[in-house]
Amino acid sequence: MELEELKRKKRNVWEVYPEEEIEKFSKIYSNFLSEAKTEREIVLKGEEVLKEKGFINIDDSINGEKLYKKIKNKSLLIIKKGEKSLKEGFNLVTAHIDSPRIDIKQNPLYEDTDIAFLETHYYGGIKKYQWVSIPLVLKGVIIDKNGKTININSEKDNIIFSIPDLLPHLARRQAEKKLSEAIEGENLNVLIGSKPGKDVKEDKVKNYILKYLNEKYGIIEEDFISSELSLVPYGEAKDIGFDKSLILGYGHDDRSCALTAFYAILDSELSEKWSLVYLIDKEEIGSEGNTSAQSMIFDEALLNFVEDYKELINIYTKSSVLSGDVNAAFDPNYKEVFEPKNSAYINNGVVMTKFTGRGGKYDSNDASAEFIGKVRNLFNENNVVWQTAELGKVDEGGGGTVALFFARKGMDVVDMGPAVLSMHAPFEIISKGDLYSTYHAYKVFLGKFK
Repeated sequence: MELEELKRKKRNVWEVYPEEEIEKFSKIYSNFLSEAKTEREIVLKGEEVLKEKGFINIDDSINGEKLYKKIKNKSLLIIKKGEKSLKEGFNLVTAHIDSPRIDIKQNPLYEDTDIAFLETHYYGGIKKYQWVSIPLVLKGVIIDKNGKTININSEKDNIIFSIPDLLPHLARRQAEKKLSEAIEGENLNVLIGSKPGKDVKEDKVKNYILKYLNEKYGIIEEDFISSELSLVPYGEAKDIGFDKSLILGYGHDDRSCALTAFYAILDSELSEKWSLVYLIDKEEIGSEGNTSAQSMIFDEALLNFVEDYKELINIYTKSSVLSGDVNAAFDPNYKEVFEPKNSAYINNGVVMTKFTGRGGKYDSNDASAEFIGKVRNLFNENNVVWQTAELGKVDEGGGGTVALFFARKGMDVVDMGPAVLSMHAPFEIISKGDLYSTYHAYKVFLGKFK
């Protein structure tokens, strides 16, 4: 063989995939991303699409070829039966649909110096300073005193909020603090109004807000206790750059994996093995809770198709998983935290991450060479543009995914997703071409992996 044939070559997505296909898929993705900014909204919109495509809710019947299951309106399992029995195992792509945000506390509403605020508690790993002085919207649900569910979407009503920041003229002491301490969590209180109510002597603004909420939504102050309300960035996902080759949007981590997996299973043809996509909640806070990757609900759903748990465990050992999660794109402005030979690069395709974790591979799944070899060869045979990477330098930091929770069940698992700039910021950046490559990789895996 010639020397050049021995070397591994990087490929650019724009030089492999048709540009019209990249742009077409990116538009579909951006529209979904802009409309659905919380896990509840993603599940609701996802269910609408699944019904249109002929999928049947498992709670109604398990006899169809295309099925789905909602888990408490915050997670979604999608199933396409294959030519072979489930006993032969399945191919699964899983991704999380929660993203860093700012949640509203259970006793949030107060007034101070004729201004009304809601107290908050941030969710997931955020840089708190990035969330002040930007437009925010309120989304979620409130369960009122009668048990009625009230959906809140202030963006739809064009109602916008913001968290005030300290002016630089008086921020000398603030500027001397560590970046992580300059904005304290207890100071992330969101400004919601300043107009005084009539015919009241105290807390005039708070009372005005309470009256407004009661008239618009029919709620009282105590209803906040039984609510799940979140502040997320206002606005649609946008194409950026002179060439419009990148997408700026909220929640690319991990919806760039979740939505590509969603459309991959919709567009995939009948395969030998069963195809599954599992969109899950709570990854950003450690995958705890009954809508997370550690929940038994996944097992419960599949037990509908097998005789007992022993048989299910045997199926798991024959199954393969792509853990859809993003990796950090190499940022030339912060070269010092990356190891260039093992970093993910914009436009080099979907990123295969053999292991995550921290330091000496703690808290990670470390995919086997045999499994990676099979995935790699499958991608090469089907012209998938892909790359490999770790998450920064060995001792620089680290991060985790849901991969280890599925590996514990006996499945082969490897992390796979696009590279992201400004990860966990209110607005993150991905390449349109990498997004399409991720969709291509998932579709090939679901339909052809053996």
